[in-house]
Amino acid sequence: MKDLLPTTVVGSYPQPHWLIDRAALGGKVPRVRAPEIWRIAPAYLEEAQDDATLLAIRDMERAGIDIITDGEMRRESYSNRFATALEGIDIEQPGSTINRSGQKIPVPRIAGPIRRKGPVEVSDLLFLRKNTSRKTKITLPGPFTMTQQAQDDHYGDEEAVAMAFAAAVNEEIRDLKAAGADVIQLDEPWLQARHERAARYGVKAINRALEGIAGTTVVHLCFGYAAAVKEKPSGYSFLPQLADTRATQISIEAAQPRLDLGVLRELAPKTVMLGVLDLGDPKVESAETVAARIRAGLAHVSAERLVAAPDCGMKYLPREVAYGKLRALAEGAALVRRQFL
Repeated sequence: MKDLLPTTVVGSYPQPHWLIDRAALGGKVPRVRAPEIWRIAPAYLEEAQDDATLLAIRDMERAGIDIITDGEMRRESYSNRFATALEGIDIEQPGSTINRSGQKIPVPRIAGPIRRKGPVEVSDLLFLRKNTSRKTKITLPGPFTMTQQAQDDHYGDEEAVAMAFAAAVNEEIRDLKAAGADVIQLDEPWLQARHERAARYGVKAINRALEGIAGTTVVHLCFGYAAAVKEKPSGYSFLPQLADTRATQISIEAAQPRLDLGVLRELAPKTVMLGVLDLGDPKVESAETVAARIRAGLAHVSAERLVAAPDCGMKYLPREVAYGKLRALAEGAALVRRQFL
């Protein structure tokens, strides 16, 4: 029973006000580096990030979450820490693209062949494993999403860009697995935003990134952070195709958009990481509300194939709200678990 209906986070947890300038961050999701948001001097930043990571770990543990992350305390966004660490990316002279809200934003500019110089997130994972006895998860931006968040001045072929990113991600995953990661997650929100391109090469790029990787792997798909995207569609334009990926789990946002959960049947035989916390609502859900959302998922997926989670990363929430929601998540899952005793 302990392993039935496990709870997890998607990735991020709120960074403390003393660590970043949350007002300066606002609802932005930086694609290039944003050193101006850090409140700590460079000489002391790593130590401060360590302390913030410990706070995130302890909050997740106290809330009762089964599979935890480092809260992504060292990141300015879910994607830019990894994407800007790669060879071939010019971060001094960024490019631009149109984001999912239709605004022009600065993004990494691809100026040469994309290659991984060395491990990027392995030290993050090792710090997490050193400080918890729970199962650990670490997230990476997916190759399709990184392709959409970059200006290509080298390859001249979007699919070639995606496959180059995928090869770099695959190298990173291999090192993360060797370092003891229990779960590896690829964040791929842009599959939904640019579904026609995703249909051409999205699954191919994801499968290259996960090539030869054993164990639990996840692809996360969402409509965007609630802080940035207020109105969300009630259905995905790209979802059933993920059944053809090498990932063992598919993570979807379902609570805020009131998703028709009948689509879960199309993901068989994958395990579904189901979003049951609405991050667009500042009110903390009751355990009963969370339990009802889990039971709605169980109408379409067996309990052995369901993981309960927030809709998305919790980075933009007040910390007390995020903690309250995680506690409700753990308590709601416990309520449902009891019906199987």
